[in-house]
Parts: sequence; C-alpha cells; structure tokens
Amino acid sequence: MTQNNQNDAARPLDGYRVLDFGWVLAGALPGMILADMGAEVLKVETRQRMDYMRLGRPIVGDEPDPEQHPLFHNVNRGKLSIALNTTKPEALDLIKKLVTHCDVVVENFSPGVMHRLGLGYDVFSAIKPEIVMASISSNGQTGPLRDLRAYAPSIGALSGLDSTLGYEGERPLGLKHAYADIAGALHSVFAIVSALHQKERTGQGQYIDVSMLRATVATMGAGLMEYEMTGRVMGTKGNFDPVMAPYGNYACQGDDAWVSIAVRTEEEWQGLKLAIGNPSWCEEERFASRYSRLQNRQDLDSNLATWTRERAAGEITELLQANGVAAIPVMGAEDRLFNPHFQERGLYSDIEHPSLGAEPIYNIMWNLNKTPPSILRHAPLLGEHNQQIFGGLLGMEKEEIARLEEGQVLW
Repeated sequence: MTQNNQNDAARPLDGYRVLDFGWVLAGALPGMILADMGAEVLKVETRQRMDYMRLGRPIVGDEPDPEQHPLFHNVNRGKLSIALNTTKPEALDLIKKLVTHCDVVVENFSPGVMHRLGLGYDVFSAIKPEIVMASISSNGQTGPLRDLRAYAPSIGALSGLDSTLGYEGERPLGLKHAYADIAGALHSVFAIVSALHQKERTGQGQYIDVSMLRATVATMGAGLMEYEMTGRVMGTKGNFDPVMAPYGNYACQGDDAWVSIAVRTEEEWQGLKLAIGNPSWCEEERFASRYSRLQNRQDLDSNLATWTRERAAGEITELLQANGVAAIPVMGAEDRLFNPHFQERGLYSDIEHPSLGAEPIYNIMWNLNKTPPSILRHAPLLGEHNQQIFGGLLGMEKEEIARLEEGQVLW
C-alpha cells in the first residue's frame, strides 16, 4: 500500500473506535472522515444485502466482484470490515458486545430499522451510557415525512434546491448529483465530533438525529433570505448572476471544452477588453456599464463566445488571468487528477488495493499541521477483519469463530 508520509504522526481522533453501519454515500462518508482523522472504524456488513457501492460492472474480468468498485474504495478506505448475518440472534449479540468497545455508532438506514433489529440508541446507551450514536436519514427520525421513501435527488426536489437549477425561464432540471448525501454526511461529522468533545467533558454520550433535508436547506441561505426580504421566489436562472456580467461557461477549441469566466468590477471589465484585443463591440453603449452589460448579457455572452471558440481553454485562462480576470478551464476527472496544483496540494493519494492495484483515492478535504489526517490502508475486503475483531478485540477462540462462520452467523 502506498501511504501518506504523515501516517506515523498523531491524528486528531487516535484512540476512538466507531461501529459503522453506514452504507452507500451518505452513510459511508462520516466513517471515512473519522478513519482519516485517526479513529478505528469497523464497517458492519452482510452478504444478505451488500452495500450498493460493492455492486456494479467489474473493472477486471466479466464476473460480478464486490471488491472492484472504485467509489467503494474511495469512501471506505481506512476501515476494517466485519461481516455478520443480522437475521441471526447470535450476530445481534455480537454487535452488542462490540458496542462496549466503541465510542461512536453511525447508521443511515430508514427510521425504525435499527429499533426493529433491537439495536436502537436505547439499547446501546443502556449497554454503554458514553456511546455517541448518529442516525442519518432523508427527513429525520420524527415528523410527518419520517417514512417518506427518498434518495439524494428526491431531497434536492423536496428542499427546493432543484427548483433553482435549470435554464433561465425554463422548467427546473435539478442537480443530478448526490448533494444531499454529502451535505448530510459532513454535518454528521461535525455533530459527532462535537458530541465526543462533550462526552470528554461530562462522561455522557448522546443521540444525533441528522436530516439530509435540513442539511441541504441549510446550504441555501441566499434563496431563503431573498424570499424573506422581498417575497420573490428564486427560480431557474441558468448562469445568470445579479451582479456579474459576463458570467458563465464559454465554449472553447476542442471536443466539449469550456472555460469559466466571471467579471464583477469595472477594473475586471477593462482587463477583459485588453485581453481580447479591444474589439469594437466592447465599446458599444449597451456594454458601457455593469448595469447595461447585465441588461444585455445574452448579446455580451454571444460576442465573448465568438472569441473563446477560437482558442484553447488553457490559453484563454492564461491570457485573462494575466489581465486580472477570473477564468479557469472547466475540468473533468482526468484534468483534476493530473493538474499540477492538485498534485502538489495532495488532492489524491495512490493506494494499493488487492483487487485493482494502485488507485487514485481522494484525500480528506482539510489538513491540520500538528495532527494531520491520512489514509492508513485500502478499503477492506468483505469480512476481511472478522478474525481480527472477533478473535482479537472480543477474545473469541478460533473454534468458536469457525462455528459461527459455518452457521452463517459471521457471513
């Protein structure tokens, strides 16, 4: 495994242990971040219903393989995997024994699932009062929408986010990206770390109810404030910005190549004019002020796009930036991977996985200079650490583990 050169340094959450029932993106990300920050994260899995991110088209060969999904490798790196059959009472008993050795429990099943399994916060806190448990769900554990079936795009619709995304004056297209999963997961991490801090002060754990809906709404302050202050409902507006023109993504030379350009001040507008050679259209009265440029932004965009189409995105970026204008190529995955700035800043680490070899795994999104986070190991194989956890942490004999494996309790 290729590791960060900071792995031997102390990390913020060294010494904490997390029992991670999280699956797919919203459930996996909190444990991923906690693991990078030093916690030992035990990912609880089952062969009855594998994490969806273990499924999909194989990268190598033609046969389905739960060890080959790159997204699973990214968001479950650093974790240890234990596999149990939660339909078996003995498996549930083992989970309760593990709780006595853990500080945090994370889950993102539908509300009520953990209680029906006999693994709710009431059970865990009775076993260990110091336990911190976070439940991540679409709409929270209470309320009329508690049992609403929803995925991340559904939350985009319910939160109102989708109503703002689309071409100006046309129907909402929405954001077809798991924005709500990520928002809910990051808010969960903040809440978990806060609860751990409180536990260190008081010795008491607590239950955390995270709503992906509320987390998404919390990122939409501008639209909410506009309605509160003016009564206007924010709708689809494409690339329109109320104070910047030109503003948007403009076609460049090449196949589906684009550059992002944004001009806010008069100084930046003069820099843009200089960079593009002061064409005559720039001196027209309809482009003489920021207000008039906003009023005539479609014509402004059309004229600017005529210039950008004749040049490569990198050339445009270099020229405009040299004249004080915010411009940057619209990057794809390959661009990000090989961009020199991202490489120097350590956006990715190459981590060796048994199934696929070296893979680019994105690093945690912040750094601490005294207790740096890092990726300690590749994403686990399904049930890879049963012996280590049940034999080591719980002290079970090999014969007992073998019996449970034969009876598909550990499975």
